[in-house]
Amino acid sequence: MLHGNRNIDITKNIRIIEWLKSELLTTIASLYEILLKGERETQTVLIDILSNIIFVTYILGKRLGVSFSRIDMKIEDKIRLGILENHKLEDWHGDLSDLKQHFDRR
Repeated sequence: MLHGNRNIDITKNIRIIEWLKSELLTTIASLYEILLKGERETQTVLIDILSNIIFVTYILGKRLGVSFSRIDMKIEDKIRLGILENHKLEDWHGDLSDLKQHFDRR
């Protein structure tokens, strides 16, 4: 009977992963829709959408076996590399340095 429980857990995890993928796509579609309309949405709406994308991505990573800290480390690596390579976002606006400062404050 132990095998049966394991199959249920695997099936449940697959369903959660599929739901998270759908949630991510739906939220990204909402972002595109708001940006396409060109309306000046309130910061609250944009913050809600952007935070949901990040939230779902972290949980999806966890469900796929990637720890939150590994995701954070990879983001920090990408920031450092972008700064070193003078990525356009860094060169034009200093966004990567700002994000690095945000991570450093945590």
